[in-house]
Amino acid sequence: MKVLLVEDEHKIANSIKQGLSQENIIVDLAYEGTTGYDLASSESYDLIILDRLLPGMDGLSICKKLREMNNHTPVLILTAKSQIMDKVEGLNNGADDYLTKPFAFEELLARIKALARRPRNSVSDILNVGNLSLNSTSFEVKRANKQIDLSSKEFAILEFLMRHEGKILTKDQIISHVWNYDADILPNTVEVFIGYLRNKIDKPFSSSKPLIHTVRGFGYRLGDK
Repeated sequence: MKVLLVEDEHKIANSIKQGLSQENIIVDLAYEGTTGYDLASSESYDLIILDRLLPGMDGLSICKKLREMNNHTPVLILTAKSQIMDKVEGLNNGADDYLTKPFAFEELLARIKALARRPRNSVSDILNVGNLSLNSTSFEVKRANKQIDLSSKEFAILEFLMRHEGKILTKDQIISHVWNYDADILPNTVEVFIGYLRNKIDKPFSSSKPLIHTVRGFGYRLGDK
């Protein structure tokens, strides 16, 4: 899962990012609204977490503009405002959920997982392609009922491929979804990680069809056909 966090209180922002990273969630971080809006409107995220009061552009304005652009990425608003009308205003501007400060990290994580489970392009905790299964909550991967151990980046790439079963994904798309937007990643890095995945997902299962396919000149596709 890849999340955008827009929060101007650096201590809170860095603490949330550290906690989510420990849950294998990739986090892009912006400390002010304009940068947050630019990232939200140009990058692909599974969830956007917005502080309500931000320098540059406030969280509700960001949410409203995204909805006007037909960007339906789930949005969770963080705010110190706890009045009912404040929450109603946030939801009326397109937010999917609303969490007031101060909050426990465990509650934030639970709300993130709940939003991720909502139907949006068939989002599910458990993905299956052929005899390969991936559980995005427990981080378990199995093929033919055999456990497969993956690094966090291998897991993130495989999950991205499985959520787009049968579709060709370019190296740039994979980089954009799996690494932070400011990471200096070369395209051949994707080739290296695809090689790692093949060594774990395909090569040990010679009696099954290969699942990871290279489409020369375009990118990669995962599927059993």
